Amino acid sequence: MEFIENREVEKEQLKAIFRDMVKYSPSKIIGMLGNAIIVPVYTSLLSPEQYGLYSLSIALLSFLCIIFSDWVGLSGLRFFKHHQMTQDMPKYLTTLVTILISNVFLMFIVAFVFRHNFYSFFNIPVKYFFAILVLIIPVAIRALLFQLLRAQLKSMSFTLSTIINQFLTILLSVFFIKFFHLGAMALLLGMGVSISLIDLLLIYQSNILSWFKLQKIEWHSVLPIFKYGIPIAATSLSAWIINQSNKFIMNSIHGFSQVGIVGVAYGLTLPLLMTIFSIITVAAIPRIINMYEERIDVRPLISRFTGYYVLIALPVIIVISLYASDYVSMLSSNDKFMDAFKLIPYFAFGTFFMALTDYTTLQYHLANKTYIEFIIKLTSGIANVVLNILLIPKMGLIGVGIATLGANFLYFLLSVIIVLPGLRLIFPKLIISRMLLSFIPFAVFYFVFCKYINLPSLFEMLFLMFVFYICYWGLATTILKRSE
Repeated sequence: MEFIENREVEKEQLKAIFRDMVKYSPSKIIGMLGNAIIVPVYTSLLSPEQYGLYSLSIALLSFLCIIFSDWVGLSGLRFFKHHQMTQDMPKYLTTLVTILISNVFLMFIVAFVFRHNFYSFFNIPVKYFFAILVLIIPVAIRALLFQLLRAQLKSMSFTLSTIINQFLTILLSVFFIKFFHLGAMALLLGMGVSISLIDLLLIYQSNILSWFKLQKIEWHSVLPIFKYGIPIAATSLSAWIINQSNKFIMNSIHGFSQVGIVGVAYGLTLPLLMTIFSIITVAAIPRIINMYEERIDVRPLISRFTGYYVLIALPVIIVISLYASDYVSMLSSNDKFMDAFKLIPYFAFGTFFMALTDYTTLQYHLANKTYIEFIIKLTSGIANVVLNILLIPKMGLIGVGIATLGANFLYFLLSVIIVLPGLRLIFPKLIISRMLLSFIPFAVFYFVFCKYINLPSLFEMLFLMFVFYICYWGLATTILKRSE
């Protein structure tokens, strides 16, 4: 595929992406705050065992969604522009909905036939397993409709529905815990009611009913969806293995209480940090796909946003890791979960590398070669399982942390090594150079000022990030200013 270099289009798209980032920011920032609220609220209401059961239930829910539903929505996003240009949206939407319904129906058949295998393999109570199966229906619908909103570039609608969903889930979950004393089951019930209501809002926002008309499926349009989506599902499953399988392995060795501690460390890192880090990708990827479809070279744009991500994420990750114990104590209201601080540095840096691969693996999505991403993710997932099995019996929680960080770094490393022709990422040298210089005063203040002057931990954390960013801003406006 030959690309056209068009600096004017790139500048226009850059401005448009920043506008979309501003529109998406409220949902992401409030979503981050919501995720930060979830852990202290839920840990104050549940015992480590009940929180561990909730964590396992969510892990199983995500496992089934990855296989049967999530990839349909992502395929809808990837090919939306193409079908919009060819003006066959009714047939395309019919295809997507048919695939989704068929997948969910297949899931129920598989779950019923192999239900005893599910009970024993995942070590989860029967009533929780059936609650998860019912919950998948509204979750699958939401996943598809969210991606259609992104494809339509309806960032404000996306923001509104995300915010409502976040806090409605928390409120309903607390209500069911307080008044019905259902334990971990109350959280699943709160999710189910909240997401069902949000689905109705998303149907209205996406205006899908005005486009959707039952039509005969053209099978030649089904193959690209499966060719693109199945490797994505396999890749996501490999990511699940890296970030979720440790809970099931830990449960089989040390029980639900240790799973609860792993769940708290996970809740304070990946969902919380990824929510804020994804502001860039949720705004940029749909427009980058559109530019690529129009044969415009997208590498400079991807490179620039990769640099922006590292600039935003790395100082935050470092500060959280340096103050891991204080970080857990601020966001967990139950002392029984304090051991989670041991996992925070490992999970935080694992999240950093996992989010970074959104940029290094974008090449496979653009070229519709997602099977490559699957292969490298599967390799990392297998490495994770092996490390967990070897390290958890000997090292406990630390073994979980090492396995998670090692697998996520391996995934990033392989995505940098395996590059498609014409899509090699341009290294953001200027941004990285500024960052390296800015970390020098950061380190001086941490080892000199913060070590000898006893200040509240939160103040020290914010102060260190302020030092870093003020130094970076100074470099960006003086000696290391970008020349356009």
